[in-house]
Amino acid sequence: MSSERLAGKVAIVTGAASGFGRGIATKFAQEGAKVIVADLSEDAGKQVASELGGVFIRTDVTQKADWEAALALAIKEYGQLDIVVNNAGASYSNKATENVTEKEFDMCMNVNVKSIYMSTQVVVPYLLKENRPGNFIQIASTAGIRPRGGLAWYSASKGAAITVTKALASEYGPKQIRFNAVSPVVGVTGMTNLFLGSTDISTFVATVPLGRPSTPADIANACCYLASDEAAFITGVNLEVDGGRCV
Repeated sequence: MSSERLAGKVAIVTGAASGFGRGIATKFAQEGAKVIVADLSEDAGKQVASELGGVFIRTDVTQKADWEAALALAIKEYGQLDIVVNNAGASYSNKATENVTEKEFDMCMNVNVKSIYMSTQVVVPYLLKENRPGNFIQIASTAGIRPRGGLAWYSASKGAAITVTKALASEYGPKQIRFNAVSPVVGVTGMTNLFLGSTDISTFVATVPLGRPSTPADIANACCYLASDEAAFITGVNLEVDGGRCV
């Protein structure tokens, strides 16, 4: 039975049409939140929103106008916005760094880092103007903590996401706006083959003490806790949801 830990809260979840984002959106809805499903994939996004009783908006997270539209939709539909989950992410295929194209570099930095900039540029002024507490959660990665060869620029983008989360937490804590990050270990998602260069994750899973990859439910549970009032005194944290991988 749901405990309704997010009752009365409104959340934007980016990349919510699939994978970790869908898991997060589903958990939030189960816990009583109203969810804005923000994604580039219209058909899948609309389906998720319909299932959750939320609303969908096509969103390019690198574009300020799209963030402004998502905020406007939240206010129009639900009268407020409380939570932003920056889940949408991008990577390139695991390969030698000298073979990474400028386009691939830009994609990682724009989707994984610029999106955080854009969300704060739009949503923080709204929270300050309304004198509302707020809650940002970035989905980072264990690659931002323990980088390895083949994904240098992806790892750098996730390291940046973790660092800026801490900086923003310090800056906006006095305004009661919390910023936290969640760092999953590799899971079985649409991006798994990019991270590993293969769909076979057995070798990587062997490095995880708890012996399995992460799941959308694992990440959703962590995000739900950080978004809830149970975590009211937690900000600037990067929560590793990794089965002990980063120990």
